[in-house]
Amino acid sequence: MIVYGIPNCDTVKRARAWLAEQGRDYGFHDFKKAGVPEARLDAWIAALGWEPLVNRQGTTWRKLDETVRAGVVDAASARALMLAQASVIKRPVVEWDDGRISVGFDAARWAGF
Repeated sequence: MIVYGIPNCDTVKRARAWLAEQGRDYGFHDFKKAGVPEARLDAWIAALGWEPLVNRQGTTWRKLDETVRAGVVDAASARALMLAQASVIKRPVVEWDDGRISVGFDAARWAGF
């Protein structure tokens, strides 16, 4: 299992604490240090669509110029933004052992993985 995110993100912190409480082993991919892996981003978009991956509630999104935000209209434009601004990706993205992918943290939903 791989957890992708930013270590100082509160949601990522809660998710990692929950995984530790459950005794789940996982690898952590830090977007800030290692960047966004393009091939994985493409797989996430293929599996989930681009909309769930773009965090429109976050500070990074709100700080973007209005023309940049308005330009995110499809998978290609969202992909380009997520590669340029990793902080705009909703976190954490988790690739579960069984191949499923989830975005965000929800303890009740995660209990089923």
